[in-house]
Amino acid sequence: MSDLEKRVAEAVKSFWQTRDRQSRQQGLKTGQRDAGLRTAVTAGKHMDGFIEICRDLCVEGGVPEAEVFWKNRKELPGYYRAEKNWDLIVVAGDQLLAVIEFKAQVGPSFGNNFNNRTEEALGNATDLWAAYREGAFAPSARPWLGYLFILEDCPKSRSPVQVKEPHFPVFPEFKGASYAKRYETLLTKLLRERLYDGACLLLTSNTKGSQGHYSTPSEELGFENFAAGLSGHVIACARSRKGTHK
Repeated sequence: MSDLEKRVAEAVKSFWQTRDRQSRQQGLKTGQRDAGLRTAVTAGKHMDGFIEICRDLCVEGGVPEAEVFWKNRKELPGYYRAEKNWDLIVVAGDQLLAVIEFKAQVGPSFGNNFNNRTEEALGNATDLWAAYREGAFAPSARPWLGYLFILEDCPKSRSPVQVKEPHFPVFPEFKGASYAKRYETLLTKLLRERLYDGACLLLTSNTKGSQGHYSTPSEELGFENFAAGLSGHVIACARSRKGTHK
C-alpha cells in the first residue's frame, strides 16, 4: 500500500473526530456523557479507519473483499467459550487466514482499564489458539492473529505509576513505568511469546490527534511492521490457494 502512512494518519484523525462527535451526540440525547472512553465504546465506529486499512491490505494481497468480514459474520468458535465476535476475520473458502482485534483507551481512567485490556488480550489469544489446536478451524493452517491498540497520549498515561508489593516484588520493568510504558511492555511480550503474530501500539493526543498526528514507542510495534506481517501472510496464503486450484 503506497499511501500507508497517509491512511494511518487519516484513521487517527477519524478516530478522534468520531469519538468527539459521538460524545456530543450522546450528551445532547441523554443530558450526560459516559465517563472516559465508554461513550466511544458504546457507540462504536471509532476504529473503522484502521479496520478499513487492514481490509484493503487483505484485498491487495489477493483475497476477494467478500472473504473479509468486518461488519457481520465475524464470529469464530472458541475452546473455553462457544464463540467470540472478533473485529475482523478473513475466511477464504474453508481456510481461516487472519483474525484481528482493534482496541483503544482514552483517559481519564487508565488503571482498571489497563488490567481489563490485558486480561482480554491474553484470554482471547489463549482461547483462539486452544480452539485451533483442537481442530476448530480445520482444515486451516495456522491463521495470522493481530492486535492493534490506540492509547491517548496525555500526562496521565505518561506519568509513573506506583506498584503494590505486599508479598512479592513485581518484575523490574513495571517499577515506575507509566501506562504508556506498560502497554508497550504488554504488546512486546505478546509478540515475543507468540501469542500474537502482529501487534501495533499507536499513541495520539486529543489535540494533535485530531490533525492526524501519532507516534509509536518502537519499530517492532509500528503500523508499518504490523501491515507488513499481515500482507505477507495473506499474499502467501493467496498464492498457495491458487497453486492448489491449478
